[in-house]
Amino acid sequence: MRNFERNLPVGFMTYPISQAADITAFKAKYVPVGEDQLPMLEQAREIVNSFNRIYKCDILVEPEAVLPDNASCNRLVGTDGNTKMSKSLGNCIYLKDDEKTLKNKIMSMYTDPTHINVSDPGHTEGNPVFIYLEAFCKDEYFPEFLPEYQNLEELEDHYRRGGLGDVKVKKFLNNVMQAELSPIRARRKEWEQRIPDVMEILKEGSRVAEAKAAQTLNDVKASMRINYFDSDQSDMYQK
Repeated sequence: MRNFERNLPVGFMTYPISQAADITAFKAKYVPVGEDQLPMLEQAREIVNSFNRIYKCDILVEPEAVLPDNASCNRLVGTDGNTKMSKSLGNCIYLKDDEKTLKNKIMSMYTDPTHINVSDPGHTEGNPVFIYLEAFCKDEYFPEFLPEYQNLEELEDHYRRGGLGDVKVKKFLNNVMQAELSPIRARRKEWEQRIPDVMEILKEGSRVAEAKAAQTLNDVKASMRINYFDSDQSDMYQK
């Protein structure tokens, strides 16, 4: 998929280790992730357990996954129906997308290939449009955007029976997604007018992060007895 062919970058193999370092550096207990990140988080847990066992300590914290309450948000498919949404595949919806870009992406989304005519029964399972509706739609959107239905269940039932076109469903999804992303767009525009403040926030966050990571590194070195330049250790080595 990535066209590595014979040349496999070492970064591709060591990425889970790098991710584990990002988590353990801050002794994070809870990590919000999507379903696709669970294997890497499990590898981080194995690294933590191995380190603490080998060096007989409890320095590193074993992280736990925090998944969305809505199971549909665990792994959003790409707009092309691909099981993975990624930048390289060009099948993503971004929080920064403007109204026109978002609408174009939604109206061109992959749906049910067997739902050729409006009268044909359709499938909602595995259908990206309905997956996104299950993830983001709320009952209160129906009176405003699609008043002939009371909830998503009624809409899905109609689609399965036949007589409901993909374009109508996509237009509804567009209204839902525009409503969901509108506050984020507005907030982004506010901060775009305050770039110096953004830089200060980033600098302060980096300062705090560096201090926390440095302390964790010191704790790790002490557990491994390789903190050669600490006063206690340096005195021991000199003797």
